[in-house]
Amino acid sequence: MGKVIVVKIGGATLGSQDTTIEDVVSLQQQGKSLVIVHGGGKEINGWLEERGITPRFAHGERVTDEATLEVVISVLAGLVNKEIVAGINSLGGRAVGISGVDGGLIQGRIKDKELGYIGEVVKVNLAPLEALLKSGYIPVVAPVSLHVGKAEKAPRVLNINADAVAGEVAAAIGAERLVILTDVVGVCDQSGNLLPKLSPDEAEALLASGVASGGMIPKIKACLRALSGTLVTRIIDGRQRHALINEIEGKGGGTTIKK
Repeated sequence: MGKVIVVKIGGATLGSQDTTIEDVVSLQQQGKSLVIVHGGGKEINGWLEERGITPRFAHGERVTDEATLEVVISVLAGLVNKEIVAGINSLGGRAVGISGVDGGLIQGRIKDKELGYIGEVVKVNLAPLEALLKSGYIPVVAPVSLHVGKAEKAPRVLNINADAVAGEVAAAIGAERLVILTDVVGVCDQSGNLLPKLSPDEAEALLASGVASGGMIPKIKACLRALSGTLVTRIIDGRQRHALINEIEGKGGGTTIKK
C-alpha cells in the first residue's frame, strides 16, 4: 500500500477543458496505484440554491443541517461520484465508486455542533480500498461517513470535508504521496506570493496567523495529518492542463509540505 498515490480532486477543478480524468487513466495504465477522493462543492451549492437554501461556511467547512445533508449525500455519493467513475471507465480505465459509508470505509462522529452534521474521521477501514486496489481498480471515494457517534436523533451518515478524508486515507494507507488538486496556484504568503516548500511548523504558523484562510485551512490540515504516514504532500493548481501527470513527473508547481 506504500506505493499508492492519493489524489484529492476538488469540484472546482473539473471543467470542460479539464484533463484530470485523462491523467488518472494514463497513470493507471502506467501501473500506478491510485485512490481518488473528490469534492463537489460547486454542484452542492447549485442544488441548494435551487431549493432556496443559502450555503453557509465556517472555517472553510460547510455548515450542514438536515436539508443540506440530504443534498450533500445525493450529489457527492450520486451525481459527482458516478460522473468521475464513468469518465475514467469510458477512457479505458478501471474504477469503482464508493462512499465512506460503504464497507464502513470512513467512520466519523460529529465534529462541532455549530457546524451541524459535519463529521471528523475516527477510523479508516482499509479493507474496501485494499480489495479494490488488489483487483486492479481505482477506488473513487465520496466524502461522506458512517456515523459511529452516540448523539441522539443524529443521522447515520455525516458530511465530511473531502480534504480531511484524503488526508486521513493517505495517513492510514501510508501513501507514497498525497496530491490535492485545487483552483489556486498553491499556498501563498500574506502578499499573495506562492510558497513552494513548507515544513510542518511553517504550515502550522500560516494557520495560526490567519494567512491561510477559507478553503486552504482544511487542505493544509489534511497535508499535516497525512504526514504521519505519507512521505510527501502537495497542493497544486488542478486547472492547469495535465497537472497530475506533470506532478508525478516532477514538473509541477504548487506547494510541497513535507518533514
